[in-house]
Amino acid sequence: MTDRYAVFGNPIEHSLSPVIHTAFAAQTGQAIDYQRHRIDVDKFSAAVEEFFNNGGCGLNITVPFKLEAYRLVQELSQSAQRAGAVNTLYKDGGRLTGDNTDGIGLCNDLQENLKWSIKDSRVLVLGAGGAVRGILLPLLEAGPVQVIIANRTLDKAVKLVSQFGTDALDRRIELHAHSFEEIRQPFDIVINGTSASLDKQLPPISPRAVSNSLCYDMMYAAAPTTFLSWAAREGAKSVADGLGMLVEQAAESFYIWRGVRPQTQSIIAELR
Repeated sequence: MTDRYAVFGNPIEHSLSPVIHTAFAAQTGQAIDYQRHRIDVDKFSAAVEEFFNNGGCGLNITVPFKLEAYRLVQELSQSAQRAGAVNTLYKDGGRLTGDNTDGIGLCNDLQENLKWSIKDSRVLVLGAGGAVRGILLPLLEAGPVQVIIANRTLDKAVKLVSQFGTDALDRRIELHAHSFEEIRQPFDIVINGTSASLDKQLPPISPRAVSNSLCYDMMYAAAPTTFLSWAAREGAKSVADGLGMLVEQAAESFYIWRGVRPQTQSIIAELR
């Protein structure tokens, strides 16, 4: 019997999720069918209900439905609860359950694939939107000594620091908010969580922040993003985009659904 899975989004045509999960299934010997579905923005909850009522086993959720999925579920994982968004849906004891695998996907890519050590490092995170909120708890759990959240609108960064302040304090991690213009010192790791790369723009931070740093853009593209090209010119130690994060967060969803953890590095290489 073949189990059905899918990704819901709008737009969805660009999604690599079917390719990734089909590769996971072939690698692990799992019988699944994984499709992508463009969902009308006012029909998300009805589409989710219909999918599970018709025997669907699990869903990935992408833009613009992660917040709506968060509000729809009956149970939330700790990661989803703290992220305030859901990208993975499944039924647990008949209850619709939501998880968020973005943060662990990022950390796995940084630490396992790229061999960048988060522990005891000084980390700069650019942006304070939903993408950044989704990665903060796993990032703090990885044990940096300092995390600075920088954003064009300082108030949004301050709000995130307030929301995750206890998590940082419990782990004796310095967690602070700054405006972009205040960022002038070097860091060990710089993570771009803004959408600036979509518009070929740069967050207005000092080149000193990326000089001799490990620089990561959560966006991915066929060519290096504007941020990564700039960081390389300014002397970054190494640069990487978010393709590995995409595959790693998918692997975590696959593990939640199937109880089998796929090997990811060969699939990242194939997608490259």
